[in-house]
Amino acid sequence: MTRVYFSIGSNVEPLKYINLAVRELGHCFGPVDISPVYRNKAMGFAGADFLNLVVGVDTGLSIDKICTHIKAIHALANRTRNDSKFVSRSLDIDLLLYGQIITDGPPLHLPRVDVLKYSFALKPLADIAPHQTHPETGKTFAEHWSAMDQVEHPLERVKVDFTNPDCGHHQPQ
Repeated sequence: MTRVYFSIGSNVEPLKYINLAVRELGHCFGPVDISPVYRNKAMGFAGADFLNLVVGVDTGLSIDKICTHIKAIHALANRTRNDSKFVSRSLDIDLLLYGQIITDGPPLHLPRVDVLKYSFALKPLADIAPHQTHPETGKTFAEHWSAMDQVEHPLERVKVDFTNPDCGHHQPQ
Protein backbone atom coordinates (compact mmCIF):
# COMPACT_ATOMS: atom_id res chain seq x y z
CA MET A 1 0.00 0.00 0.00
CA THR A 2 1.16 3.50 -0.81
CA ARG A 3 0.31 6.59 1.23
CA VAL A 4 -1.14 9.33 -0.98
CA TYR A 5 -2.26 12.85 -0.19
CA PHE A 6 -4.89 14.93 -1.95
CA SER A 7 -5.60 18.62 -1.65
CA ILE A 8 -9.27 19.58 -1.78
CA GLY A 9 -10.51 23.10 -2.41
CA SER A 10 -13.73 24.89 -3.24
CA ASN A 11 -15.10 28.40 -3.36
CA VAL A 12 -18.55 27.59 -4.77
CA GLU A 13 -20.77 26.13 -2.04
CA PRO A 14 -17.54 25.00 -0.39
CA LEU A 15 -19.00 23.13 2.60
CA LYS A 16 -21.20 21.08 0.29
CA TYR A 17 -18.42 20.19 -2.12
CA ILE A 18 -15.56 19.53 0.30
CA ASN A 19 -17.89 17.21 2.21
CA LEU A 20 -18.76 15.47 -1.07
CA ALA A 21 -15.05 15.08 -1.87
CA VAL A 22 -14.17 13.63 1.53
CA ARG A 23 -17.12 11.25 1.41
CA GLU A 24 -16.34 10.06 -2.13
CA LEU A 25 -12.62 9.65 -1.44
CA GLY A 26 -13.64 7.52 1.53
CA HIS A 27 -15.83 5.38 -0.73
CA CYS A 28 -13.00 5.01 -3.27
CA PHE A 29 -10.08 4.40 -0.92
CA GLY A 30 -11.40 3.46 2.51
CA PRO A 31 -10.52 5.34 5.69
CA VAL A 32 -9.25 8.88 5.13
CA ASP A 33 -7.19 11.07 7.43
CA ILE A 34 -8.43 14.65 7.27
CA SER A 35 -6.48 17.81 8.00
CA PRO A 36 -8.02 20.91 9.49
CA VAL A 37 -9.80 23.15 6.97
CA TYR A 38 -8.44 26.58 6.08
CA ARG A 39 -10.01 29.62 4.46
CA ASN A 40 -7.92 31.72 2.12
CA LYS A 41 -8.49 34.47 -0.41
CA ALA A 42 -8.87 33.61 -4.08
CA MET A 43 -5.51 33.96 -5.79
CA GLY A 44 -5.09 35.46 -9.26
CA PHE A 45 -8.72 36.55 -9.59
CA ALA A 46 -11.54 38.30 -7.71
CA GLY A 47 -13.75 35.64 -6.19
CA ALA A 48 -15.15 34.18 -3.01
CA ASP A 49 -12.75 32.77 -0.44
CA PHE A 50 -11.69 29.15 -0.81
CA LEU A 51 -11.90 26.40 1.79
CA ASN A 52 -8.95 24.00 1.54
CA LEU A 53 -7.80 20.84 3.26
CA VAL A 54 -5.64 17.78 2.68
CA VAL A 55 -6.63 14.15 3.07
CA GLY A 56 -4.39 11.10 3.25
CA VAL A 57 -5.27 7.55 2.22
CA ASP A 58 -3.49 4.26 1.70
CA THR A 59 -3.98 2.63 -1.68
CA GLY A 60 -2.67 0.00 -4.01
CA LEU A 61 -4.09 1.80 -7.06
CA SER A 62 -1.92 3.24 -9.81
CA ILE A 63 -1.63 6.98 -10.41
CA ASP A 64 -3.74 6.59 -13.57
CA LYS A 65 -6.54 4.86 -11.62
CA ILE A 66 -6.41 7.55 -8.93
CA CYS A 67 -6.74 10.24 -11.61
CA THR A 68 -9.80 8.42 -12.96
CA HIS A 69 -11.40 8.55 -9.50
CA ILE A 70 -10.59 12.27 -9.18
CA LYS A 71 -12.26 12.99 -12.54
CA ALA A 72 -15.36 11.05 -11.47
CA ILE A 73 -15.61 13.01 -8.21
CA HIS A 74 -15.17 16.29 -10.11
CA ALA A 75 -18.05 15.22 -12.36
CA LEU A 76 -20.26 14.61 -9.29
CA ALA A 77 -19.51 18.21 -8.25
CA ASN A 78 -20.36 19.51 -11.72
CA ARG A 79 -16.79 20.69 -12.14
CA THR A 80 -16.12 21.93 -15.63
CA ARG A 81 -12.56 22.24 -16.84
CA ASN A 82 -11.56 25.69 -17.94
CA ASP A 83 -8.38 26.83 -19.67
CA SER A 84 -7.89 29.44 -16.96
CA LYS A 85 -6.29 28.24 -13.75
CA PHE A 86 -7.64 31.23 -11.85
CA VAL A 87 -11.42 30.80 -11.70
CA SER A 88 -14.05 29.94 -9.11
CA ARG A 89 -14.73 26.24 -8.84
CA SER A 90 -17.11 23.90 -7.11
CA LEU A 91 -14.33 21.43 -6.42
CA ASP A 92 -10.64 21.01 -7.06
CA ILE A 93 -8.96 17.78 -6.03
CA ASP A 94 -5.25 17.43 -6.74
CA LEU A 95 -2.97 14.49 -6.06
CA LEU A 96 -0.12 16.06 -4.08
CA LEU A 97 2.00 13.02 -3.25
CA TYR A 98 2.11 9.37 -4.20
CA GLY A 99 4.41 7.91 -1.59
CA GLN A 100 7.95 9.12 -2.27
CA ILE A 101 7.53 8.92 -6.06
CA ILE A 102 9.09 11.69 -8.14
CA THR A 103 7.78 11.95 -11.69
CA ASP A 104 7.37 14.55 -14.40
CA GLY A 105 4.37 12.65 -15.73
CA PRO A 106 2.35 11.99 -17.62
CA PRO A 107 -0.23 12.16 -16.25
CA LEU A 108 1.13 14.28 -13.38
CA HIS A 109 4.18 15.98 -11.99
CA LEU A 110 4.74 14.51 -8.52
CA PRO A 111 5.23 15.73 -5.93
CA ARG A 112 2.92 18.53 -7.00
CA VAL A 113 4.68 21.90 -7.01
CA ASP A 114 1.73 23.44 -5.13
CA VAL A 115 2.96 21.71 -1.96
CA LEU A 116 5.87 24.13 -1.55
CA LYS A 117 4.30 27.08 -3.35
CA TYR A 118 0.95 27.63 -1.63
CA SER A 119 0.14 27.78 2.07
CA PHE A 120 -3.32 26.28 1.44
CA ALA A 121 -1.59 23.06 0.32
CA LEU A 122 1.45 23.06 2.62
CA LYS A 123 -0.16 23.96 5.95
CA PRO A 124 -2.82 21.22 5.95
CA LEU A 125 -0.21 18.74 4.70
CA ALA A 126 2.11 19.79 7.52
CA ASP A 127 -0.80 19.31 9.95
CA ILE A 128 -1.63 15.80 8.76
CA ALA A 129 1.93 14.57 7.97
CA PRO A 130 4.36 16.83 9.84
CA HIS A 131 7.21 14.31 9.99
CA GLN A 132 6.89 12.98 6.46
CA THR A 133 9.62 14.21 4.14
CA HIS A 134 9.22 15.89 0.79
CA PRO A 135 10.54 13.44 -1.85
CA GLU A 136 12.72 16.06 -3.54
CA THR A 137 14.00 18.21 -0.67
CA GLY A 138 14.29 15.62 2.10
CA LYS A 139 12.89 18.17 4.58
CA THR A 140 9.76 17.44 6.58
CA PHE A 141 6.53 19.22 5.79
CA ALA A 142 6.68 20.81 9.25
CA GLU A 143 10.11 22.25 8.38
CA HIS A 144 8.79 23.59 5.08
CA TRP A 145 5.81 25.17 6.84
CA SER A 146 7.97 26.87 9.46
CA ALA A 147 10.13 28.30 6.63
CA MET A 148 7.16 29.67 4.63
CA ASP A 149 6.34 33.38 4.88
CA GLN A 150 3.05 32.99 6.74
CA VAL A 151 2.33 36.73 6.68
CA GLU A 152 2.53 36.69 2.90
CA HIS A 153 0.36 33.55 2.72
CA PRO A 154 -2.37 34.03 5.37
CA LEU A 155 -4.82 31.28 6.29
CA GLU A 156 -7.74 31.16 8.69
CA ARG A 157 -8.62 27.84 10.31
CA VAL A 158 -12.30 26.97 9.94
CA LYS A 159 -14.21 24.39 11.96
CA VAL A 160 -15.86 21.83 9.69
CA ASP A 161 -17.42 18.63 10.97
CA PHE A 162 -16.76 15.61 8.76
CA THR A 163 -18.19 13.14 11.24
CA ASN A 164 -19.46 10.19 9.28
CA PRO A 165 -18.97 6.82 10.96
CA ASP A 166 -19.64 4.96 7.69
CA CYS A 167 -16.50 6.32 6.00
CA GLY A 168 -13.94 5.87 8.78
CA HIS A 169 -12.74 9.47 8.69
CA HIS A 170 -10.01 10.51 11.10
CA GLN A 171 -9.84 14.24 11.75
CA PRO A 172 -7.27 15.78 14.10
CA GLN A 173 -8.54 17.59 17.17
